[in-house]
Amino acid sequence: MRIAVLNKDKCQSKRCNQECISYCPRVRSGDETIIMGEKGKPVITEALCVGCGICVHKCPFGAIQIINLAHELEGELVQQYGKNGFRLYRLPVPRAGEVVGILGPNGIGKTTAFKILTGQEIPNLGNYEEEPTWEPVLEKYAGSELFNHLEKVADGKITSSFKPQYVDMLPRVHKGKVRELLEKVDDNGQLDEIAQELDMVSVVDRELAELSGGELQRVAIAASVLKEADLYYFDEPSSYLDIYQRLNVAKVIQRIAETKRVMVIEHDLAVLDFLTDTVHLMYGSEGAYGVLAQPRTVRNGINTYLDGFLKEENVRIRDKSIKFETRAPREDWASVELVSFGQLKKSFENFSLTTEPGAIKAGEVVGIVGPNATGKTTFVKILADEISPDEGDVDADVKVSYKPQYIEPTFEGTVNELLMTELGGQSASGFFKAEIAAPLNLEPIMNRELPSLSGGELQRTAIALALAREADIYLIDEPSAYLDSNQRMEAARTIRRVMEKTGRSGMIVDHDVYFIDMVSDSIMVFSGEPSETGLGEGPFGMRKGMNMFLKNVDITFRRDNDTNRPRINKKDSRLDREQKSSGEFYYTG
Repeated sequence: MRIAVLNKDKCQSKRCNQECISYCPRVRSGDETIIMGEKGKPVITEALCVGCGICVHKCPFGAIQIINLAHELEGELVQQYGKNGFRLYRLPVPRAGEVVGILGPNGIGKTTAFKILTGQEIPNLGNYEEEPTWEPVLEKYAGSELFNHLEKVADGKITSSFKPQYVDMLPRVHKGKVRELLEKVDDNGQLDEIAQELDMVSVVDRELAELSGGELQRVAIAASVLKEADLYYFDEPSSYLDIYQRLNVAKVIQRIAETKRVMVIEHDLAVLDFLTDTVHLMYGSEGAYGVLAQPRTVRNGINTYLDGFLKEENVRIRDKSIKFETRAPREDWASVELVSFGQLKKSFENFSLTTEPGAIKAGEVVGIVGPNATGKTTFVKILADEISPDEGDVDADVKVSYKPQYIEPTFEGTVNELLMTELGGQSASGFFKAEIAAPLNLEPIMNRELPSLSGGELQRTAIALALAREADIYLIDEPSAYLDSNQRMEAARTIRRVMEKTGRSGMIVDHDVYFIDMVSDSIMVFSGEPSETGLGEGPFGMRKGMNMFLKNVDITFRRDNDTNRPRINKKDSRLDREQKSSGEFYYTG
């Protein structure tokens, strides 16, 4: 089965010579395989297409995809957005008493599936030329596990609660204090209880516009939890949260699932493993099609995802499997010290930071971990000489490239124009293209306007821009936010590779334990009372730093027998007690 997909956002037919038509061998032989449609965009007839791929390679904007799919999917089409439009195959199954996870790349229909399951959208089953109705949908799913759910949706008997992905948009939609927003959706009078569980008591009487990303995330989760619904859907609930908060959120979501249906999209594999019971793997091509695989237990699902091969469907979703090291990274990092600092102290009106003496070496990537609001960014700004410490000295004369936590697309123009403006000719260099742009997959978005980019696309652009600037130290704040699992791993590898090849140093602030483990040579550990006091220690070797950090969090990780990936131990389990007593909270190999 062959499908042809045209990305209308990328297609700029007025700026090209219609290469897709002029180079098509079937068109040149007299067939109308590709014609120019009424809206000035090419239309591809799939029945006539021979799959040669010439139009794909000749399109100057990369707007066309010709994809061969398994014939087994022919009767599984759920939704198609017009001729040559995006297609979704199969639907996930919400189950009472379980947290059902969805794991897969961005842009392949996870949100579309949720809209269908909640009745916001009636699936057309591929018949996009007619107004969709529920009758053929119910007929298609009669006798299946999904039928009872879809029947209730069709009758309007399903209520839903949705936690959106982009929580930083919340202040633009709602004004006023947090309490006012939450009281509007508090159907069961649980506001104070949920605020306590999500550690946001100090947040509820503040203005939404004053909140950080982590605080906005918890407000969005609280708003979703407080609403009385039959189906709860959480889209990336861990973004911007530190590991303490992620575990608190996971426990709240698990409690809801005891009596309700809950579905979660999560790219932090450690959190997904801890939170969910079953997982639907999803594969496809961004903006072209998405396929949901059959549900698996969470352990089997994540292991299959890392292996990259779905045996039951005979589909490979990744060229190479992802491996995890069984031993701790080396601790004998030997290089010239780039920055050294004594004990530093900095006080603000309501917050004070102290960091112990340490040094950062050339070519070293330092992972920075710890709770939100304990001074991680303040410390880096001291190193960058943007602010001065009240006590202590920094021995450094360094230039810093900084990727902030929150990315605002203020530039008016395309990604390519932004890179040319900021980097000049460097954006056309072989090093930039091969070592930064290619692994971060910037090519498909180069001609896109910045305001039209998704959160993940903006994140990749910002990481690339920060890495390409000439600097001695690269500070990258929360690079994993809005990236799917594959993109996180590629971003981690890219950061490490650039640091190694240029001999530069990096400081990476992130809360994804897998990401920090992949990217870091050493660890700085921050602790303290959020928004009141902060203590920074290190850098330490990876084993010592991770053990110190996880001891503060009071959790341990074991290794999966098949993949060696870290998995969170249940609190007070036998392994948890044994590892705590031995002082090995993370590296057990």
